[in-house]
Amino acid sequence: MRRVFEEFKPDAVIHFAASIVVPESVREPIKYYRNNFCNTLNLIEACIEHGVKNFLFSSSAAVYGIPDKCPVDEDATLVPINPYGRTKAMVEHLLADISQAEDFRYVSLRYFNVAGADSSGRLGQRRPDATHLITLAVKTALGKRPFLEIYGTDYPTKDGTCIRDYIHVDDLAEAHLLALEYLMENGKSEVFNCGYGHGYSVREVVEATKRVSGVDFKVVETTRRAGDPPELVADSSKIKNTLNWMPKYDNLQYIVKTALEWERKLIG
Repeated sequence: MRRVFEEFKPDAVIHFAASIVVPESVREPIKYYRNNFCNTLNLIEACIEHGVKNFLFSSSAAVYGIPDKCPVDEDATLVPINPYGRTKAMVEHLLADISQAEDFRYVSLRYFNVAGADSSGRLGQRRPDATHLITLAVKTALGKRPFLEIYGTDYPTKDGTCIRDYIHVDDLAEAHLLALEYLMENGKSEVFNCGYGHGYSVREVVEATKRVSGVDFKVVETTRRAGDPPELVADSSKIKNTLNWMPKYDNLQYIVKTALEWERKLIG
């Protein structure tokens, strides 16, 4: 890292890298604490050594755990319920402490459920071990998987399945650009939710995928996964008011459509 900083002399760092699979974090907590916390500490230390004062961090709605109310705002108590969420919360505490002690400012973006693919078809998710619901659903619709599993149908929600706030990746990318501009213009350290302010259940996402794809694919209901909260929906008024973030793709069918088109492109 020191060689990279010495060669490129960046003005800011955007830190995207992390291990992100909640059930895996429950099974392999050491991996998550080492990669998500220890390696982030190493990166921040390198930033400070080389005079980099602006840091943009990919955090997660997982820091909230099971919030007392939804939509949840940035002032809610952080009570993560899985190792993944705890590692993100620990980094946020670390950033807050360092910013008090050093000439160092940060923005932490708490992602809700990022989904879809680049609208122009240039970029999308290509992990062979993908775990995100919409990615798995469109893969199933295209015959890449024999069935889609629903993990838990007994949650205290409207249809018994988990509810999430799905944000299109292009809107999230725009949030990063605005946050970086804010930091470079000497904005103070801040935390922002990145979501649309309303959620969809797993069943609703499945039905939307079936409608968009025109395929009535097989769905298998199974037990809950470890570490999944029943509902996570963002109060995103702070980022809209502070950074003038105006999402363009707040539409579940559009999110699914772009994900489906990307998967078709990978097949072709």
